Amino acid sequence: MSTSRKDIENALMRGADSLRDTIDAANYKDYVLPLMFVKYLSDTYKEKVENLEKEYQGVRLERQKRYLPFTVAEDCSFNSLYEQRYSDNIGQLINMAMRRIENDNNQQLAGVLNTTDYNSENALGTREHKNAILRELLEDLHPLDLRPSQIEVKEGEVSADVIGDAYEYMIGQFASMAGKKAGSFYTPAAVSEIMARIVNVQPGERVYDPTCGSGSLLIKAAKKENSNQVSIFGQEVNGSSVAMAKMNMYIHEISDAKIAWGDTLANPMFKDEDGNLLTFDAIVANMPFSKDKWAAGFNPGGEAVGKGKKEFKMEATLDKYHRFDWGVPPASKGDWAFLLHMIASASINGRIAAVAPHGVLFRGAAEGRIRQRVIEENLLDAIIGLPENLFYGTSIPACILVFKKDRSENNVLFIDASGKDENGNLRYKKNKRQNVLETKNIDDIVNAYFERKDIDKFSHIATIDEIKENGYNLNIPRYVDTFEEEELVDIEEVQNNIDRLKYEIAEAEKQLEEYLRELGL
Repeated sequence: MSTSRKDIENALMRGADSLRDTIDAANYKDYVLPLMFVKYLSDTYKEKVENLEKEYQGVRLERQKRYLPFTVAEDCSFNSLYEQRYSDNIGQLINMAMRRIENDNNQQLAGVLNTTDYNSENALGTREHKNAILRELLEDLHPLDLRPSQIEVKEGEVSADVIGDAYEYMIGQFASMAGKKAGSFYTPAAVSEIMARIVNVQPGERVYDPTCGSGSLLIKAAKKENSNQVSIFGQEVNGSSVAMAKMNMYIHEISDAKIAWGDTLANPMFKDEDGNLLTFDAIVANMPFSKDKWAAGFNPGGEAVGKGKKEFKMEATLDKYHRFDWGVPPASKGDWAFLLHMIASASINGRIAAVAPHGVLFRGAAEGRIRQRVIEENLLDAIIGLPENLFYGTSIPACILVFKKDRSENNVLFIDASGKDENGNLRYKKNKRQNVLETKNIDDIVNAYFERKDIDKFSHIATIDEIKENGYNLNIPRYVDTFEEEELVDIEEVQNNIDRLKYEIAEAEKQLEEYLRELGL
């Protein structure tokens, strides 16, 4: 019996249910997804070996096995762990198996499976409780058959698409469960789709995400073109998210993606031969909103606030890559720090699509000066206002900022996708838990971006002079008028209705008095 995407999703959700009440929802992904990854590796490797065994034996078979993209020792396989699920030291056995798989495939899987401790009593409770949970997790995933030949695919799909899409869907589900603790490791699929279509990665180009989280946004951008023809780079400060991104890439059969662990601002990992920032043709990012203390990594001498200590203040000269020469963002809001990093990392024809809070559009002081310089350099291409409650972890509305190097236009396109269309319908689907952009909504935004024309209550092309007149304030309502006139109130009709209601109330009171008299009350 074949395995469908729904089967994979259901198994992962059962795994999350097994962890419920024991660990925080924000950490479900750290325990469930690596085990599912081991299941995927084990089943895939087993099938590849079985296929080789049909043609080779003995020494020739062993030689051919060495050419496979990865290896899984029998005593480290998922089935081996499943058979040992009642062992008192099952947590330790899982840790050892994952460490062995990573070591045996160090070139491809370095840093992927060693970030979660399955033997931690601090995280999973006493030995008895921990063992029961891990046994249930193994039992939840065991029925899945993830051999490529057994995956149910649609026309034009391959098994990696099905498994990868299920994996990404569950990352989103786990982000939803985590709520405000989801952070910025996951970008909703609809927003990823918009950004991918806007940057429009071409064969042979380099695509980069400086805050890549689970890697879903990078994959979406790369998959718009054959990912084997695109060079993929991502950096992430959270170790758990780095591992998740690497797993995500591997499941999507993107084996050469370069995912780095570290602080993108203080320690950018991708540099050219001269030690300068490596540049990229397309950059996408869903950066941490208004990150506090973003410059802490630049502190050269450990200065801090306190008696007898000098307070650290970020200065442009502390950054050897000259990203903040146009201005240093405020210490408590790192939005423009990330945006300036992206601009500095864009190639001569580079395109950038970055999610940001609306504050970057209108906050003053240093941010205002940076914004003015970016506009004067003709780098800002478009601003797309998104609906509220679209992102996991925050209900506030966000926007997509689009930057381009070597622009031919000398204007800025504003799109407001947070309101209603010409028929009075919302430009998004309003859900109780999380609002959603549907296919038509996505198409409307992307078409408006590429057509670049004024559309009533939706889009407007603002000249640089218009922006100057607004003091370089980019708040979207200043440019896209979504005001809806209320119907004129007929005062005479309202007064007649009030008089009629008063008469009906008086008549009802008379009738009530009559009933009370008849009852002798």
